[in-house]
Amino acid sequence: MTLLIFDCDGVLVDSEIIALDGLARLLTALGRPSDLAECRRLFMGKSLKDVLAEIETMIGGPLPEDRGRQANEELLDRLRRELRPVEGVAEAIAQLVYARCVASSSQPERIKLSLDVTSLAPLFGEHVFSAAQVEHGKPAPDLFLHAAAACGFAPAQCIVIEDSPAGIMAARRANMEVIGFVGASHADAALAHALVSAGAGTVITRMTDLPAAVESLVVARRELAS
Repeated sequence: MTLLIFDCDGVLVDSEIIALDGLARLLTALGRPSDLAECRRLFMGKSLKDVLAEIETMIGGPLPEDRGRQANEELLDRLRRELRPVEGVAEAIAQLVYARCVASSSQPERIKLSLDVTSLAPLFGEHVFSAAQVEHGKPAPDLFLHAAAACGFAPAQCIVIEDSPAGIMAARRANMEVIGFVGASHADAALAHALVSAGAGTVITRMTDLPAAVESLVVARRELAS
């Protein structure tokens, strides 16, 4: 038995470039100039709660409520207009015969919007989980452990597909196998290196490579158990 746990942003949908740009714009407007590269390093893969705490540390005080609300509304509007699925993801999932779910650091509203806009929602049904459902977001293992338990799988039966160092570390801390993905528009060689450093034994650059990467891990697990 195998459960595939997909991160959403940057794995299923090509949203990270949009979200990170929005965070950079927000910080700059608050008097703390930033850019996409810094926001990727600091925020990618983390829960909204942890991102907001980091922003408040950076600006030296609480985030004005109206600015936070405005930034979120602008992000959701951009996602409705600009969001696309990661190239080849639906086709790759169709080749995989295993149980699957989504476990994302985003808020439930954003996850639902992302999956609906990209027509990926039917692939996962009700098996969609948010960091809002657990106490600690990535890199803590809480979300992945929650998703596995809710789907009826042990950690050793799970394979996580992630695009962030925080997500890779969370999977490792949950004692799950993990595949790093660097095929979305925000990714580059530096991110691939960061995923390896965080503990990804396998990193792929195209979704067409996902079925083979998953099968390799499944076969290795069977051989180890025999």
